[in-house]
Amino acid sequence: MRQNIHPMETSEVLERVGYLDLPIDTSLNIEEEIKRIKKEKKAIILGHYYIRPELQDISDFIGDSLGLAQKAEKTDAEIIVFLGVHFMAETAKILNPDKKVLIPDLKAGCSLAESAPADKFAAFKAKYPDHKVISYINCTAEIKALSDVICTSSNAKAIVESFPTEQKLIFAPDKNLGNYLNSLTGRDMVLYDGACMVHEQYSLEKILKIKEEYPDAEFIAHPECEKPVLLVADYIGSTTALLKYTSESKSEKFIVATESGILHQMKKNDPGKTYIPAPSVDSTCGCNDCSFMKLNTLEKLYLCLEHELPEIILSDELIEKSKKPILRMLEISRKLNL
Repeated sequence: MRQNIHPMETSEVLERVGYLDLPIDTSLNIEEEIKRIKKEKKAIILGHYYIRPELQDISDFIGDSLGLAQKAEKTDAEIIVFLGVHFMAETAKILNPDKKVLIPDLKAGCSLAESAPADKFAAFKAKYPDHKVISYINCTAEIKALSDVICTSSNAKAIVESFPTEQKLIFAPDKNLGNYLNSLTGRDMVLYDGACMVHEQYSLEKILKIKEEYPDAEFIAHPECEKPVLLVADYIGSTTALLKYTSESKSEKFIVATESGILHQMKKNDPGKTYIPAPSVDSTCGCNDCSFMKLNTLEKLYLCLEHELPEIILSDELIEKSKKPILRMLEISRKLNL
């Protein structure tokens, strides 16, 4: 049986052998080399909207968590390289246990996923034995294995409403998304106390000031933001929904409260519009970035493809248990054309 290796431990081993410090021939065109190696090895590069712009542009598919899971489920590539964070690459491995799944830097974790250690969540779940568990995809494989169904911000409302109203529910690990879903659906889900540090860092005071500075701008926000921020938003939606909204809205200016990597796609879709990153509490750059997402670089992607490391390794037992709630999510999404 294959053993599950903790990402931080694996990264430390790789660093001891100098993996991330391997020299790269400066005469190489790294982007062209990535394309060459990818073709030779029949690999696919999946990228999240929050990674660096140059990585978004070199990805074969760019999307949100739902779109990436759907793409990972259907790919016939022999190697999957995931440009995102660890739980996303884990999801790709769970859906493709016989394929090699790589991630450029195993230290690319997630503050939300880390806020729900498996043992702590198992103890929390045990307090509510008559509840079903809906877990946001931003969680570890171990949490997925303890869940009845997974959701993303794109399909969360539909997933909640797929349960009878009398069914008691736990929502984990994001309390802000769970609270927003309770307000949308009229449910009273029990919420695990987890959160994303990126979306919790927004300053309501600074947002109100920037709204005054740009009175003709619409303020749009991701539902992982805290309730006070959502209350002043003109539109609330998933990553993909925010992209669609900025394209379809007649407004020319938007203040955007989610990870600033999304602005690259917004600018590509509608370069004539203005996109202003919402300020965080201690922001000096006027934006709010996920430091984990930004660990992915072109150089690390090249080394990852060249050496086929680091690889996501999960036990067969964990894959079997965590796959069921993911497949249930994908099936519900298919039925609803999400």
